[in-house]
Amino acid sequence: MTLATLADVLQPALKNQYAVAGLVTLGWEDMRAYVAAAEMVGCPVILQAGPSCRAHTPLPILGKMFRHLADGASVPVVAHLDHGYTYDECREALDSGFTSLMYDGSRAELAQNIDETARIVEMAHAAGISCEGEIGFVGYSGGENSAGTDPAEATEFARQTGVDAMAISVGNVHLQQDKEGGLDTDRIAAIQAVTQVPLVIHGGSGVPVAQRTALATGTSICKFNIGTELRMAFGDALRTAVNADASRFDRVTILKETHDPLVAATARVLSAFGHPAKG
Repeated sequence: MTLATLADVLQPALKNQYAVAGLVTLGWEDMRAYVAAAEMVGCPVILQAGPSCRAHTPLPILGKMFRHLADGASVPVVAHLDHGYTYDECREALDSGFTSLMYDGSRAELAQNIDETARIVEMAHAAGISCEGEIGFVGYSGGENSAGTDPAEATEFARQTGVDAMAISVGNVHLQQDKEGGLDTDRIAAIQAVTQVPLVIHGGSGVPVAQRTALATGTSICKFNIGTELRMAFGDALRTAVNADASRFDRVTILKETHDPLVAATARVLSAFGHPAKG
């Protein structure tokens, strides 16, 4: 069994200057492919259950799926709640076997965000698992705008909450389909200078691959969340499978053909984060 907490995989990443991918899952097909790709590359992987995933699969089921995959994996697998918005939701994830909670209080004022996040951290640490928090709201492509992280606020947030990882807003955007942007390296350097907590980039699909590698191997950014990029790869593979034979209707046959393309796409993503298994 290789079930791990977030701290288990991020502290070695911080020490040895590489990053671990937090991969956004939507169902069995993608989470199974993500673990297969991590085994192929030889690196840890963080399986993430975000709001879209939880909307159609209950947390107790997701916890069992994640833990089942970890049981058979040869690499560390983290069962991570992504963007938990309430104490009760985080409590349910903990009770469902998750090994990492991400509480998102980034829309709140600093004091409220600190108080609420600290409460989740206390609950997580009492159970022997990890907690990620977010300071500075990360917006959405075509939706809400970001509010960049203030380094002074990040210092207070990290100190007062005791989070194991801190998500920051430095030009990253959720659901971005292209990689034409880039992150604010000056702001990253300013935040890194005032805290020792592993940093997290949400919306990692929109970050150019070369910059992902540079930041993973040269800064305190130890976790990149990747969702849209791999959802696009899965969608392309599914479209190809469906269009290959218009008479086919068996979902098992069709979905089986998404596995290898998704594993390959995921392996390319994982290989760019500087894990020593790949040099």
